[in-house]
Amino acid sequence: MSYTLGVFIADTSSLKNRGFMFGYVNSPYIFTVWIAGPLSEAFLTGIGWRWFYGIFTIITFLAALPLLWLFLWNYRKAVNTGIITPTKSNRTLLESIKFYAIEFDVGGLVLIMGGLVFFLLPFSLYAYQKDQWHSPLVLCFWIIGILMLVGFALYEKYLAPKTFIPYHLFMNRTVVGANVLAATLFISFYLWNAYFLSFLQVVNGLSLRDATYVTNIYTVGSCLFSVIVGILIRCKSSVSHTSRTYANLVPPDTGRFKWIAIYFGLPVAMLGVGLMIHFRQPTQYIAGVIICQILIAFSGGALVITEQIAVMASTDHQYLAVILAIEGMMSSIGGGIGSSIASTIWTGVFPVKLIEYLPEEAKGSFAEIYAGLDVQLSYPRGTPTRMAIARAYSDAQRYMCTAATAVLAIGIVAILLWKDIRVSDFKQTKGRVV
Repeated sequence: MSYTLGVFIADTSSLKNRGFMFGYVNSPYIFTVWIAGPLSEAFLTGIGWRWFYGIFTIITFLAALPLLWLFLWNYRKAVNTGIITPTKSNRTLLESIKFYAIEFDVGGLVLIMGGLVFFLLPFSLYAYQKDQWHSPLVLCFWIIGILMLVGFALYEKYLAPKTFIPYHLFMNRTVVGANVLAATLFISFYLWNAYFLSFLQVVNGLSLRDATYVTNIYTVGSCLFSVIVGILIRCKSSVSHTSRTYANLVPPDTGRFKWIAIYFGLPVAMLGVGLMIHFRQPTQYIAGVIICQILIAFSGGALVITEQIAVMASTDHQYLAVILAIEGMMSSIGGGIGSSIASTIWTGVFPVKLIEYLPEEAKGSFAEIYAGLDVQLSYPRGTPTRMAIARAYSDAQRYMCTAATAVLAIGIVAILLWKDIRVSDFKQTKGRVV
């Protein structure tokens, strides 16, 4: 649904205003996240978490109806005016299956998705195997995953009737850099955000509602700042041409976005994530964690918008849907890698430190403590067992935040690959646009 909205916004906005429109379409999150905490507690203590899925299904359907009506209304309008001429394929069922299997490159999709699953899953499973990294299951999964990924590359190059990824798009350095940044940001995010909600409850002693408020700082801040970044891309800078030093940092003309990413977005992201290495400790105050979240949120809003503008500004309008899909895919791959690394760190550090720190009288309950958040929270704050759990959490979180900070260094190279494009020079295709 987010992808569909992205394509819709790209088709109905000029490039110089597209950053603002992408930020604007995400602006409802600024308000809706505040009800997530109270609703979470209400479902858990009331009718139960299963009812949440049923109610959410109904809400999603009702919320999507206006957009669905808009699409259908415009489609009918296009048919009535002769812009679109509906045709019948006259294909049989088997012929249709074959046709769409080729159009959507089902063979390539199976190979790349299967390859990623088999390659990434061992990072989460190795700690539960007797021989860990040397386990036959882990080794077999890796071999199968690598073979499938290699098979995907060969299939796309030599066998696929229609390729999943248009290779000519990856000859553009800006497209490559933007997609690498997308993957990098999600690797970092899933590293530092893993187990963050339970960390806030166990280590900082926050309720589920308050912990949800803290985790939602990123959503609110990034959505709010993405709107501001969109306006900055659209507006002229106030820097004078006579000041060579500052003019090199902030372009005085309209419509550039690279400087926002390289001089603000990435440095602030590295600062915010790096500071969490220090603040995610039992001896630190929650205020430090909140400040880090604000910094990461503002930088995230800047980087996501500039990254999306970068891929759209460097390709023809006809490839917008494809390039946004690739950007989304790279983000998802980054998220999968980040989650896998986070699981590896968690399963390799947390149980080891937990059994080390637990007092002797609590070591018999190690399995229950390790497996259940409710069991961890059942020990009052300040007791030796709760303090031991908090120390184990902090040790694991320190490694996660360190890895998340280090990964962001890849983003420097990725942004430097971008061309310094002025989006105000682009002319939009015909139609009513913003």
